[in-house]
Amino acid sequence: MIGILGGTFDPIHFGHLRPALDCLQALGLDEIRLVPLNVAVHRAPPVASSAQRLAMLEAAIAGQPGFVADDREIDRPGGSYTYDTLISLRAELGGELPVCLLIGADAFAGFLDWHRPAEILDLAHLVVMRRPGASDALDPALQAFCAGRIRDRARDLAETPAGRILFQDVTQIDVSATRVRELIRQGLSPRWLLPDTVISIIAAEGLYR
Repeated sequence: MIGILGGTFDPIHFGHLRPALDCLQALGLDEIRLVPLNVAVHRAPPVASSAQRLAMLEAAIAGQPGFVADDREIDRPGGSYTYDTLISLRAELGGELPVCLLIGADAFAGFLDWHRPAEILDLAHLVVMRRPGASDALDPALQAFCAGRIRDRARDLAETPAGRILFQDVTQIDVSATRVRELIRQGLSPRWLLPDTVISIIAAEGLYR
């Protein structure tokens, strides 16, 4: 069973990395593939180039067993849609391996507005990363979509390749890439918000100034 975590990663920081590690360990995943997007669809375009963001990602996860940088979106032209990424992944891995798409609770709240959301569930499980003690309340449309799909044990996901939804408590670190970029723009240190190896690349490339 593997996990997929996509994002702009502009730059990658501990708010991405620690929850991913929580999921790797709690779900017993063999690996998590971190997938930097190429062309943002629902947000402003990244500041750093694709090559720079991939380099920062690779530096951030170096030495962490089970974390893999996956550049399939960077190599694909056009908008970066999760559905297309999962189609590509299934072509590589086949249809039987359980795949878990990791998304934050805020992103899940808008999941029905994603490109082909029902078909995403045909290709992968959803693991909704949330802070401990968060409410399970969903809006009516999302609740109807989730009916019959929600499970409460990681082993329930391992039984089938796709189609189930699990809410997973993870460590919540109050940091955003926007905050990191703003600190750097102001000439302030972002240390302790992201790995020192990433800070070194940012400094060497003159990013976010």
